[in-house]
Amino acid sequence: MFEGKAALVTGSTSGIGLGIARELARLGANIVLNGFGDAREIESLRAGLAESAGVAVAYDDADMSRADAIERMMARAIGEFGAVDILVNNAGVQHVAPVDEFPPAKWDAIVAINLTAAFHTTRLALPGMKRRGRGRIVNIASAHALVASPYKSAYVAAKHGIAGFTRTVALEVAQAGVTVNAVCPGYVLTPLVQKQIPETARARGISEEAVVRDVLLAAQPTRKFVTVEEVAALTAFLCGDAAASITGAVLPIDGGWTAQ
Repeated sequence: MFEGKAALVTGSTSGIGLGIARELARLGANIVLNGFGDAREIESLRAGLAESAGVAVAYDDADMSRADAIERMMARAIGEFGAVDILVNNAGVQHVAPVDEFPPAKWDAIVAINLTAAFHTTRLALPGMKRRGRGRIVNIASAHALVASPYKSAYVAAKHGIAGFTRTVALEVAQAGVTVNAVCPGYVLTPLVQKQIPETARARGISEEAVVRDVLLAAQPTRKFVTVEEVAALTAFLCGDAAASITGAVLPIDGGWTAQ
């Protein structure tokens, strides 16, 4: 399906990003992984993915809060594969606290990584996509791109920003063969969400079990976590030819959360 295409997935050494990278690789795309972690574990992950999928897999440790690092990563990816045909902006961080207690440094980091990084990768990927007359950009947003929750001011602001950014860029490139969409997962049991559980428990003064039962899954009428595989499958569909007329969409995959 994606043979000969190169896909760059930010924040892809674990969680949703890794699931997306694995699915795109399974469908034939060469992959650029990005993220932090133990160097030996990441190399094992990179080599294993390349072997199992039979594709080329590169890794770049670019800090997504830094424009210069993103520029180097994009230049390396284009130099190695000739193009970035598929861009998945997935990297994200979170912090949970009341707004009047929210550390400014945390705000800055969340906005930089969850929102501004997507601007930098997009502006650098688009010229090549326009020249080739085809490109796919998928921004992994969140149900919090559509609704709000207490104690997540920076994250909600950044994800609402991603929704607006997605729609705007989609309109700009609508006649260029490039689609730009946002996928909005509800709660997926990833390391990012697992980290939120004790933070939310402290912020709300409740137990961690109550956070899962009464805060996280209470938001989703299915009362189930969304799976990484479900998010990856939707993302891969948006990258394919069958989704050529889907652009500017902000698509929830949230167990009915935002239908309420």
